[in-house]
Amino acid sequence: MPGVHAVALDAPATDVDVWTCDLVRSAADVAAMETVLAPAELARAARFGRADLRARYIVGRATLRAILGHALGVGPADVVIVRGRRGRPLVPASALDFNVSHTRGRAIFGVTRGRRIGVDIEHRDRDVNVEGVGRKFMSPREQAMLDALAGDARRHALLRLWTCKEAMSKATGDALSAPFRRLDVTLEPGLVLAGGPTPYEAEHWRLHAVDVPGGFLATVALWHDPPRRDVPV
Repeated sequence: MPGVHAVALDAPATDVDVWTCDLVRSAADVAAMETVLAPAELARAARFGRADLRARYIVGRATLRAILGHALGVGPADVVIVRGRRGRPLVPASALDFNVSHTRGRAIFGVTRGRRIGVDIEHRDRDVNVEGVGRKFMSPREQAMLDALAGDARRHALLRLWTCKEAMSKATGDALSAPFRRLDVTLEPGLVLAGGPTPYEAEHWRLHAVDVPGGFLATVALWHDPPRRDVPV
């Protein structure tokens, strides 16, 4: 993808592509990438109160367009992105599905076909209140698992659980309204959704851990039996 410095990561599953990029770029890079954005994206960029946040949004959106254009066989500026009924972005008239997450100037992009995808990224060094987050967002079994750990192992386990739940909530479009405490995730020997309410039935989901350079960890959630694609509004 000429002009876009995204790095392809190892595919976590068949027909899934995962990319990462640094959102902090030179002013010249940002200016060049801005040229492929749609008018609505430019308007949103202009609403950012800080120049660094505006530049990161431009880089992230242009990189997404380049990745989708690569998958669709069109130029980045020609990619059409709309929002469905729940506000979840999609490419109309296509089986392609995608999701984006970013933190600390690092972004991850997930792309697949014929199913829904959600991604979430965190930095391994993120300082979190494990006990407080556990009580609010983790199932009783998950809380017991966390209580059996200590130090960095406990914090890393919480971050991994959080990326799993956040990725699933982004695949459905539920975001923070998802029933996080009712989503029961096991971490060993691999990431598995053990149970949850509709539409988070275990048999419809696959979770994949992704290691991202620079000390980041991420999770890709694949929803294998989603309802009909969102209708653009």
